[in-house]
Amino acid sequence: MEYKAFKDVKLSRLGLGNMRLPSDKDAEGKVHINHEKAWELIDLAYEKGITYFDTAYVYNAGDSEVTVGEAMSKHDRNTFYIATKFNVNANPDYEAVFKQELERLQTDHIDFYLIHCLMDSNIDKYIESGAIEYFKKMKEEGKITYLGFSSHASVETLKRFADYTDWDFAQLQINYFDWMYGTSKAEYEILTERNIPVMVMEPVRGGKLSSLTPETDAILKERHPEWSISSWALRFVKTLPNVQVILSGMSTLSQVNDNIETFSNDESLCDEDMKLLMEVCEKFKKQIQVPCTGCRYCTDDCPAEINIPEFLNLYNQYKVDGASVLKKAEKIETTGTPKDCVGCGACTANCPQNIDTPKIMEELKGLLDK
Repeated sequence: MEYKAFKDVKLSRLGLGNMRLPSDKDAEGKVHINHEKAWELIDLAYEKGITYFDTAYVYNAGDSEVTVGEAMSKHDRNTFYIATKFNVNANPDYEAVFKQELERLQTDHIDFYLIHCLMDSNIDKYIESGAIEYFKKMKEEGKITYLGFSSHASVETLKRFADYTDWDFAQLQINYFDWMYGTSKAEYEILTERNIPVMVMEPVRGGKLSSLTPETDAILKERHPEWSISSWALRFVKTLPNVQVILSGMSTLSQVNDNIETFSNDESLCDEDMKLLMEVCEKFKKQIQVPCTGCRYCTDDCPAEINIPEFLNLYNQYKVDGASVLKKAEKIETTGTPKDCVGCGACTANCPQNIDTPKIMEELKGLLDK
């Protein structure tokens, strides 16, 4: 496992994101973490040298924090680092949230604490809430070691928040697709100019970069047959000097093992690899239509209880492979379907990728009616 110095500690370059832990569905169709499988996965990550474990107050309605806390309680607290977050929209009572998180995680301090999911729509709420000052106080008392934030905001909002106070670190969505076609390069440069170390989320873009298209996958495999397609994305992020930890939301033991292999040495991408990857990304862009990462922030407030990420995934498949894939809609486990969408916009308001989901649901409705 590769490690990199961060201030006065060393962190594994690969971190375990605990938003996509193994899960099952109950009799009512609700998704719950499979604790036994999740603990096995977390244990394997720890045994293989991962020391950075990222979760959040809102992940799996809090069960992610509980699961991580239980899994790590049997290990020496000085051998790993926990990152978790405060989301003002989930519960504005930051004191109560922080107390509950310490209990869930079975710890007396949080190593890396983040203001969660900064967006243009919530920056003022965060600044005016008093939460930042409270967490700075918790840092002075030793209950927080490093204070940072995660951002899905515009470049201008990111600048404003980065300059609001002295941050120890920040978390950005960075991957080669967003680097070429989104704003992640500009965001990375904003933090680098301010000497704010970067933790990376969505390096494989919610799994979208773990398998591209048969054509583009074949190009990458010809270049490095022994590399998984996912590893190309991880190696791209490794080339960025100001990146500290690269988070991966692993759901299976095989994903853990593959990622561990990628981080077993400092091999990243040479100039020829990088050129090829950018060419492949350009080909891939022509086929990908909706930039959904599967974070599921859109589903909680959906009045029709539509499994939005799955229908957006179906929409992307339709754009690539045509109408023949639409029959897969019947196999999507969901309460509501696109025809039940009322266009309320609750999904769009919560979407870090700013996807116009109601518009896509309307198009899917017509397609599925046919």
